[in-house]
Amino acid sequence: MEELISLKKGHKKLSRLKIIQRMVFITLGALLMATGLEIFLIPNQVIDGGITGISIMLSHITGIKLGLFLFVLNLPFIYLGYKQMGKTFSLSAIYGIIMLSLFASFFHPIPPFTEDILLATIFGGIFLGIGVGLVIRNGGALDGTEVLSIVISKRVPFSVGEIVMFINFFILGSAGFVYTWDRAMYSILAYVIAAKAIDIVADGLEASKSVWIISEEADIIGDTINDRLGRGVTYLKGEGAYTGDDKKVIFCIINRLEESKLTSILEELDPSAFLAIADITEVRGGRFKKRSIH
Repeated sequence: MEELISLKKGHKKLSRLKIIQRMVFITLGALLMATGLEIFLIPNQVIDGGITGISIMLSHITGIKLGLFLFVLNLPFIYLGYKQMGKTFSLSAIYGIIMLSLFASFFHPIPPFTEDILLATIFGGIFLGIGVGLVIRNGGALDGTEVLSIVISKRVPFSVGEIVMFINFFILGSAGFVYTWDRAMYSILAYVIAAKAIDIVADGLEASKSVWIISEEADIIGDTINDRLGRGVTYLKGEGAYTGDDKKVIFCIINRLEESKLTSILEELDPSAFLAIADITEVRGGRFKKRSIH
């Protein structure tokens, strides 16, 4: 009994450690994104895509602080994320957006590091992409466009990346009316650089992952994945080469934003479970589309 109590305490400590780790990386991501925006891009009239880009232009037109627009405009999409992806994701996203708004307000009075438009575009895009990538990798989001695109992708035959690009085509193009057309082109360059940086850090927003799990608690883990992530699972029969014991293997497909939540499920139900996750370049057929969770 004492060993069981000690084990449970260990799980709680691990859970708290994971929460702290997630908050640290989301904070760091928000800090880097705010640096890219307020220290490099915005002073040189270069914008980002998504809700962030809309917020930058509204701030420029109205004179109201950027941080306020970032917070208010993202709230509806955070609620949408809560309905589609659960409480953990929405809380992480809210925390990230609050930190981004605070850092953006803090950095706003600081003079830009450079007035060279090309250098500002390159380094601003790099800081932006690394920051967003860190947040996505740790189960959060800093811009509601990604959340909206994930939801839309479930209903139309287009990928998340294609939907994000379509939305940002209009947002980045609008920079030509608010600023100048050369600034709009620099904004597109900054967006491309940021997108590449996100790919490096987070392995791509829309990347699908194949998941293989071997556990003595396979049934309850499979049911939990189905309930919490809305993903169907397949049970495969396996045999241990050394022991000859029968093994039940769980196979399923998830996306990048769900990876953090999946590992949390395993830590909760069976920390000793074998887990293998691999990138998938394409998924077709079957029942990969995520069912809605109520």
